[in-house]
Amino acid sequence: MDVYLPIAEMSVNALVIIMVGGVVGVLSGMF
Repeated sequence: MDVYLPIAEMSVNALVIIMVGGVVGVLSGMF
């Protein structure tokens, strides 16, 4: 994650990463 990004954008990126990680975790658990 780039440090120079605004706090809001960093928060959004963090949420996206968490959501993607959660989806991958659920799919991995299903298969």
